[in-house]
Amino acid sequence: MLKIEVLSQEHNRESFDCGTDELNQYLRHIVWQHLNKGMSRTFVLIDDTRPTEILGFFTLASCEIRADKLPCTYAKKYPSITPVAKLARLAVARKRQRQGLGTHMMINAIERIISVSENLGIIGFFVDAKNRDAKGYYKQFGFIPLPDNQLKLFLPLATLRQAYEVILKGT
Repeated sequence: MLKIEVLSQEHNRESFDCGTDELNQYLRHIVWQHLNKGMSRTFVLIDDTRPTEILGFFTLASCEIRADKLPCTYAKKYPSITPVAKLARLAVARKRQRQGLGTHMMINAIERIISVSENLGIIGFFVDAKNRDAKGYYKQFGFIPLPDNQLKLFLPLATLRQAYEVILKGT
C-alpha cells in the first residue's frame, strides 16, 4: 500500500532518479542540510512492501512574498510582505511517472497546508514551475500564474480549501 511519510535515514535516497538531475541532487546531497536547519520538510512516497524505496518526494517550506507580485485582485488585499507556504520540490521516480503519484503527493501536500493554515497565518500556496508542462500540471489544481513571471504560481487559501473539498467528494 502506498503511503507518505517524513523522510528518514532509512529511505534510500541514492537510488532515486526522477530524470531531473537538480531534483536528484537535492534529495541526495542537500535535503538533510535544509531539514537540520529547519528550512523545509521533505516527505516521501513509499510502498510499504518496499519501505526504503522512494517512489516520489515533495518538500514544503514557508516564505514571504511581496503583495505587489500577486495578481491584482489579491495584491490590494494584503500588506506589502505577506506569509505563504511553498511547494519547494515535487518529483516522481522515472519508472513510476504518469501513474498518478504526483497527484497523490499534491493532495497530501494540500492537506498539510490546510492544517498549517489552521495554526499559522498564510494566504496561500506557491510553487515555481520548472517549465510550461509543469505549469500546466499545477494549473489543474487551481494555481494562478503571477503577472511578472508565468512560471511562478499562486493558489489562494480559499481556492485551496475549495479544491480540497472537491477532491474529497471525488474519492
